Amino acid sequence: MPDSSIYKKIRQIEIRSRKSVNQLFAGEYRSIFKGQGLEFHEVREYVPGDDIRLIDWNVSARLGYPYIKKFIEERQQSIILCVDVSASQDFGSQKLNKNEAAAEIAAVLAFSAIKNSDLVGLLMFSDRIEKYIPPKKGRRHVLQVIREILSFERVGKKTDMAQALRYLNRVNKKSAVLFLISDFLTEGYEKPVRILSKKHDLIPVIIKDRLEKTLPELPVVCFEDPESGELIEVDLRDEKLRRDYEEAAAFEIAGLRKFFRSLELDHLELSADGEYIAALNRFFKAREKRMAH
Repeated sequence: MPDSSIYKKIRQIEIRSRKSVNQLFAGEYRSIFKGQGLEFHEVREYVPGDDIRLIDWNVSARLGYPYIKKFIEERQQSIILCVDVSASQDFGSQKLNKNEAAAEIAAVLAFSAIKNSDLVGLLMFSDRIEKYIPPKKGRRHVLQVIREILSFERVGKKTDMAQALRYLNRVNKKSAVLFLISDFLTEGYEKPVRILSKKHDLIPVIIKDRLEKTLPELPVVCFEDPESGELIEVDLRDEKLRRDYEEAAAFEIAGLRKFFRSLELDHLELSADGEYIAALNRFFKAREKRMAH
C-alpha cells in the first residue's frame, strides 16, 4: 500500500475511532477493566484494625513502632494489542478484510487508552513474532501502532498463537490488559492462554468474515488456503456441503466460547464487515455491569 494511501487510511480510522470512543465509553473506561494494580505510596503508623500483612518490618524495627505500607491504585495501565497478522487475516468478502478490521478495532481500543493517559503496546504475530512495540503513551505512538498493523509486510504465513503468548508472558512482567485479536484458526494455544490469563486481564477478540460462517448459493468456486496455498474446488450448490460447513463453523465458535467460559474470560465476537461498534458497545456495557458486582 503506497504511503499516501496508508496515511489517508490512518486518518480515516482516527476520525472514526475518536467518535467511536466517545460513543463506547463516555467516561466509564476504567470500570470495564480489572484493577490496574497497586503501587507503593508511603508508610504510616500502624493502628488497630490494620492488616498486619502490610507491616513494613524494616521501618518498624528502625523506628521502634509498627508501621504499615500504604498503597495507591496505579494511575496508568498498559493496554497491549496482540494481533494475528497471518495470511488467513487477509481474507475478506465484505468492505474490509480481517486484517483491516483488526486495525480499526485496535485503533478504537488504542485511542480509548490514550484518552485516559494509559500506555499502548503492540505484538504482531504469524508463525513467528513479527514485531513487538513496547507500551508507550501519546497520539503519535498510537498512530504508529495503527500504521504498523495496516502496512506491515509479514515474513510468516501460518499461525502460531502459542508462541506469541509465551513471548508476551516473558516480556510483560507487569500486569496488563491484553486484547488477543485473531480469527483463531490455529491450535495448541490453550495452555498458554491459561497461564497468561492468571497474570493479565486477557480479552480474546474473535474476528470472522461472513463467509466463514455461512456460504452463499453459487456455482463451482475455487478456494485457496491463504496459509498453505492449497486449492480446493467446491460446488456451493450442494446443500449438504453448505449445511455441513455451517455446522462445522458453529461447532468451532461453540468450542471457543466453552473454553473461554471455563477460564472466566470475557471475549468478543466481531464480524469483519465494519459493523462492530454496536457489538463493542454491548460487550463493554455487559462487562461493566458484571464487574460492578
